[in-house]
Amino acid sequence: MSEYDYGNDSMLEMYLFESTTLLEQLDEILLESEKEENLSPEYVNEIFRIMHTIKGSSAMMDFNSITHVSHKLEDLFYIVRENGIDDDFFKELFDLVLRVSDFLRQEVDKIKNSQVLSDGNHGLIDEITDLLSRMEGGASAPLTVETSTPSEAAVCVAEIDLSENLYKLHVTFTADCQMENIRAFMLVNKLDTIGKVLNTIPEELNANKDASSIISQNGFFCSLSTNYTKEQVLSEAKGTLSVDTVRFVDSFAEEPTISLSGGSEATPQNAGANGKASSPEAGSGDPQNDSSKPKHIKQNLINVDLNKLDNLMDLVGEIVITESMVSGSSDLIGLELDNFNRASRQLRKLTDELQDIVMSIRMMPIASTFQKMNRIVRDMGKKLDKEVDLLLMGEATEVDKTIIDGIADPLMHLVRNAMDHAIEEKSVRIDANKNPVGKIILSAQNVGGDIIISVSDDGKGLNAEYILEKAKEKNLLTKPETEYSEKEIFNLLTLPGFSTKEAVTEFSGRGVGMDVVKKNIEKVGGTVTIESVKGAGTNIFFKIPLTLAIIASMEVKVGSNIYAIPITNIRESFKAKPEQYFSDPDHNEMIMIRGACYPIIRLHKIFNLNDTLTNLEEGIFLLVDSGNHIACVFADELLGKHQVVVKPLPLYFSRYSAKDSGIAGCTIMGDGSISLILDVQSILNQY
Repeated sequence: MSEYDYGNDSMLEMYLFESTTLLEQLDEILLESEKEENLSPEYVNEIFRIMHTIKGSSAMMDFNSITHVSHKLEDLFYIVRENGIDDDFFKELFDLVLRVSDFLRQEVDKIKNSQVLSDGNHGLIDEITDLLSRMEGGASAPLTVETSTPSEAAVCVAEIDLSENLYKLHVTFTADCQMENIRAFMLVNKLDTIGKVLNTIPEELNANKDASSIISQNGFFCSLSTNYTKEQVLSEAKGTLSVDTVRFVDSFAEEPTISLSGGSEATPQNAGANGKASSPEAGSGDPQNDSSKPKHIKQNLINVDLNKLDNLMDLVGEIVITESMVSGSSDLIGLELDNFNRASRQLRKLTDELQDIVMSIRMMPIASTFQKMNRIVRDMGKKLDKEVDLLLMGEATEVDKTIIDGIADPLMHLVRNAMDHAIEEKSVRIDANKNPVGKIILSAQNVGGDIIISVSDDGKGLNAEYILEKAKEKNLLTKPETEYSEKEIFNLLTLPGFSTKEAVTEFSGRGVGMDVVKKNIEKVGGTVTIESVKGAGTNIFFKIPLTLAIIASMEVKVGSNIYAIPITNIRESFKAKPEQYFSDPDHNEMIMIRGACYPIIRLHKIFNLNDTLTNLEEGIFLLVDSGNHIACVFADELLGKHQVVVKPLPLYFSRYSAKDSGIAGCTIMGDGSISLILDVQSILNQY
């Protein structure tokens, strides 16, 4: 096909959003059904509706490669729905549908990336046709009125006796589904494949700016001429995504006047001037008793461009800074302004609420990222002949959208690693008195201002001696072997180019892996920790901030300079006594806290500052934690906790490796001055 005009097309955005959502639902249904070794009638109907919707919307958008394949799979599930499926075809059907899902997903990704779609996948279509023929006992595939291309649709419609049945429909869409006019337009295109839509209320669906509001308040009306039965028309209409209720009316005049000022109180039970109740099969009915309703509950979602949310977050950050500058203005010092102070407190309260709401808008459940791993475990398990259960915990945990995008690839890599490296063959597990079915656990939980994500397995664990030997072969060691602790040996896995795989396979062995994982996690402000017990399994933890835009910090003073330290890195603050600090044999300053020794880091030495406190008894200590290291930071004075808006350092400073020097960014303080935000991990890595 020719390259589509991918400009700012709202219909295209809706198509991409709904197609992606439907394909994720399809994978979820298939994996769950395969695990239960049963394809319920409800799931069969839902898969049929998914394919039907994708086929119809793709035909409308003229994406023929998607239309042809989804149409053929729809034919297949028509037979499954009518005749059931024999056990002989069960496994083959699942493998085939998953391959179709992969193909459709690839085509949708091409659309997202403004690439030209493929001409089609004739091999896949031939496989579907062959399976369809064998399931029917040699008969050819059923001919359906719906068709895969607009030209074919025109031929089929021409063959229909349009004068036979005339139906008037009143359709409502799910609450808060948004863009009702576009959804009505998609419904009209779908109904046009089974007959002829004669007129609609409102008439203009694309050009009329009020169409969405009219449909939202009063529903959508259309008249259809077709030779289909009432039940068939109802099935077609209700099979369209976001359609809530469909009912037949005698005339549009019986319905409430279409206006923007008033809503409709009519219901399926009392609609109609002559008091006739609409037929049960056409009404909305009790959702619990409606077998046509899909099992999965739809969320009320709106698809918003992430760039708009980024701009909104930037504006809120500017408001937070400006509010601090107004409230903390030096011109107000010494003045008794009761009304101003009262208004200032109210402004701060509203600013905090606005900040919380905007941050919550960017938060998404991590469930969608976790559930994608089911497919990886399933496919790799079959290729590697390993039986593995994937357990998901804490799926409802919400994380900033930017963070979710940053951890998707690292999580996928760790799950693939666990399947390829960690989980043993069935025979090996049985010999080691283990359950032949391996386990991989993905978990997420909120801890303070951070989210802790772990990937755990009950495989063979890490062999520290083997890892150390491999690192020695690749000249990656920076000190004598005997000086490496077990934790440091495991961290060698995150060095660039390190791999313990002897041969390059489809899944690993190319030396590109854990270093990329670590780099991606650190890019979103997180840390990676590896734990393992030989023969028992491995745990890999990500500690990641919930959001990157506005953080809680503790401001400390060092000389005349003020620095912000993220609260998430601080364990405690305290004053030291002379008997607590001492020097180790290498003359490094150390401090003893409750029986544990920690290095002392003087901020004035790191940043070469003069006129600061040097007596440890006069200043303040902060016990800070970066995930891998713990130390005590020494500063002059503790100023207090503040919400700060993180501003990146200008690109000019990148040539000086400012981040490696311990500076993560900067923020604007209430008096308009700039405060540097410390990168605790970078500072501790230097000691």
